[in-house]
Amino acid sequence: MVSLKRSLLLLCSLAAATACSLKAPGLAAATAEPAAACLPGERGFLRIGLRGAIDRDLEWRGAQLQCEGGARPAGDGVRVSFSGSAADPALKLRIVFGVAAKPGASAASNLPTNITVIVEGANRLYGTQGDDKCQVDAMVQEPLAGAAGPAGEHAFRIAARGYCIGPASTLDGSAHLYINRFDFAGIARFEDNDLHAH
Repeated sequence: MVSLKRSLLLLCSLAAATACSLKAPGLAAATAEPAAACLPGERGFLRIGLRGAIDRDLEWRGAQLQCEGGARPAGDGVRVSFSGSAADPALKLRIVFGVAAKPGASAASNLPTNITVIVEGANRLYGTQGDDKCQVDAMVQEPLAGAAGPAGEHAFRIAARGYCIGPASTLDGSAHLYINRFDFAGIARFEDNDLHAH
């Protein structure tokens, strides 16, 4: 999950004026690593349309897609990150969904969601900056047999669909991304304390 944490570190450095917490100590010293592969075959995917500052319809799956995820740092939900290249190879995007869902819960609906779109290598990001602009209609978290990591870590396939009613914006509000609907399936790894937190 290092590449996700590095992207979040970029987000925090760009958003120095806002409160931002990272889960792992010493994160600033993390070195670059390749993004994690997503789920086997076609089980992992991302479909999302972006309009405004970036005009793309993305449909990533298979070898095009890397994904990773876990509990949100404050323990108040699930975070899943996807990365890949748009039609322009120079446009490397990472899209992060923060969903107000209990880690490991089997199914849920009508969940407030925060979305951040990071243009990697360009120090640009767009965020909905709150949970009031996007919502997940339906979400299923499914344990993945044979994908567990170290002791006390549990892997889940996270599948969700939803929509936005407000844009993602740069921190200064000078540029906007409009997201209509999104649909994804990725992976998240939770620790024991994530799954048993109240």
